[in-house]
Amino acid sequence: MNKEILHVGIDLLSRREHSVKELNHKMLQRGFSSSEIAEVITFLVENNYCNEQRFAESVFRSRVNKGYGLKYIEQELQQKGVDKAILRLVQQEYAIDWFEQAAQAYEKKFGLVPIRDEKDKAKRIRFLQYRGFSSYDIFALVND
Repeated sequence: MNKEILHVGIDLLSRREHSVKELNHKMLQRGFSSSEIAEVITFLVENNYCNEQRFAESVFRSRVNKGYGLKYIEQELQQKGVDKAILRLVQQEYAIDWFEQAAQAYEKKFGLVPIRDEKDKAKRIRFLQYRGFSSYDIFALVND
């Protein structure tokens, strides 16, 4: 096993959690060979330095605290190579009230100012859609 790649992997993981896909990508950018990277990543996963569920929990908590919805979080984790089964486990573990999450994001952005016209309503809907909330929650908030 290449010690230099191992040190790079541990260094990256010491700063924050990474998915296997992210680690692989970052090491490839540094010019290491795919076969050596695969060997190091296998070692890191087997020794629990790199853990997909721990990574998913970290991203999930972070995005919930920043006011994002489930669709946004799912898409981000999917892009980072996390399996949907892991996301479902994390989602069940935290049991978030997504309507309340949407209401907090809406109130933080728009306060208690009433909707002025259709253009303003569309702007608020787009904001909540971008944040990853369901259509049901969005229309329940905006039409309230």
